[in-house]
This record gives sequence, structure tokens and C-alpha cells, in this order.
Amino acid sequence: MNPSLESVLQHPGIWRGDRRAQTAEAALPTGFAALDALLPGGGWPRGALTELLLARQGIGELRLLMPALAQLPETDGWLAWVAPPYVPYAAALAAAGIDLKRLVVAKPPTEADAWWTAEQALRSGACGALLAWLRAPDERRMRRLQLAAETGHAWGVLFRHARAAHERSPAALRLLLEPAADGLAVHILKRRGGPVSQPVVVALPQAGAARRPRRTAPVLSLVQA
Repeated sequence: MNPSLESVLQHPGIWRGDRRAQTAEAALPTGFAALDALLPGGGWPRGALTELLLARQGIGELRLLMPALAQLPETDGWLAWVAPPYVPYAAALAAAGIDLKRLVVAKPPTEADAWWTAEQALRSGACGALLAWLRAPDERRMRRLQLAAETGHAWGVLFRHARAAHERSPAALRLLLEPAADGLAVHILKRRGGPVSQPVVVALPQAGAARRPRRTAPVLSLVQA
């Protein structure tokens, strides 16, 4: 191979369809070795958007994210949740190791405000991770989130219904989640580095099993726009 071409192919922004891609930024380990082994960089992609697709809420999608959220260093800034469908259970988050002092929950009044809030949080550089439950997604809006995550070097997670699995998406990583015995079956629909034909089954920790709850009553920072 031409040395110049080989040099170009080593750039972390270039990936080939026959192998896992390198990542420009250090990935965040998921806490599940079998899943890390299949993800570019060995974990959740920073500076990019991840889609989690599921047929119904509450199948363990948050427990899949908790190990990574709990290990985000304080220097990464805030953990932002935008438009969650339910009020987060602070005691369970604290038990999973989430630093509640860094957690901000935003409930914007309109869908447009919710998309704007998510984009600004990702772009700000002040959030290490953002979780968003946004309705009426389209390719333009999602591309803006992907670009904002790149700009802010943040890990963005967007929850969507499983029926969107066949739609086009600019997200760097797309996972379809299904319940499985003692855990989740994770189908990797899209990653930088080619598709994965078989799902990986991860065993989820039981809620509240990670750490003993704090004795003081946990609190959340709720933002009403």
C-alpha cells in the first residue's frame, strides 16, 4: 500500500468497514466486558451521539448506562437529563454511584425547547454526558445533536422507540435493546467499524446493588424552563 494512503488510513477519524474503528477520543468503558469488546475504542463513544432503541421503557436501559455514568470523573462536569418520562429515583441513582450534586434534570415545556436544551448542553463543553428522551426526531435534529456532541466532547444518549431501527440516523452508535434472561440482549445496529450480526447479552446489576444508599436524603437539581 502507498505509504501516504496508509498514513491517511491511520487517522482516528477514518474507519474501514471490515474492522472496528479507532476513536479520536478515549471511549468510556461500559462496565460490561462483552459489550466493550464490540464497541470502537472499547466503550461508549465520547464526542458522539448514541441511540438506544427499545420497544418499551424500563427494561434495564438505565442500568446499562449506570456503570459508565458512575465512573465519569468530576472534571467532566454535569450529567444532564433532558425530558425524562418519569422523575428519576434519586435513591436508586445514588445507590448506583451517581453523584447527585452533578446531576441536572431539565423538563422543558415544549419539544422544541427540549431539543434546544439537549443541543446546548452537548455543545457547552460543561456536560460529560447527556441523556435525552425527545419526541419527533428527524435526521436534521439528530445531526445537530451529533455535531453538538462532537463540539462539546460529550457523550450524548438519545432514547427512541424500537420502530425507528430501520430509519436512517447520523448517530455514531445505534443499539437495539431487548429483554433477556437476567439482562439485556444488545443488538449493534450501527457502529464505526461495520455491523455485528449477533447480539451480545449483558447481565445487568440489580437496582441498588452497586453501592449502599447514602444515609442522608438524596436530592436532585430540577430545572423548569
